Amino acid sequence: MKSFFQDLYAFNHHFNLQLIEQFEQHEASLPEKCIPLFSHMLNAHQIWNARMLELPAFGVFDVHLVANIAQIAENNQAHSLDILERFELAQVIVYRNSKGEVFTNTVQDLLFHVINHTTYHRGQIMADFRNGGLEPLVSDYVFFRRK
Repeated sequence: MKSFFQDLYAFNHHFNLQLIEQFEQHEASLPEKCIPLFSHMLNAHQIWNARMLELPAFGVFDVHLVANIAQIAENNQAHSLDILERFELAQVIVYRNSKGEVFTNTVQDLLFHVINHTTYHRGQIMADFRNGGLEPLVSDYVFFRRK
């Protein structure tokens, strides 16, 4: 199962990097919501990693400069792969959400949540691209597996 999660995180990272390239190429003409939404994706990924690794976390809605997002994505990927190496998927994590409420979930739950959350918001960004006259990235999992 860990190898499946490694594959999911490779898929996620691959398309995040492709999207970052599009941001860099079209920075002047990006739809207004793209960078705040992508920043939120990166923040959520970083926050979940930080909860599991007991590290300081970003704010949920911090907005990052296009020049900085590739490094944040790289750091997120490295931390997620570290979690896959260090933790058992069934291990229970106790954490506080952004409102300070205490919850418990397994590492597997949290890792899958990150992938699902990112895929959802990446789809929103692609809709914004299309509505803004930019060619959207095709980022479905099956396309990653076909390469």
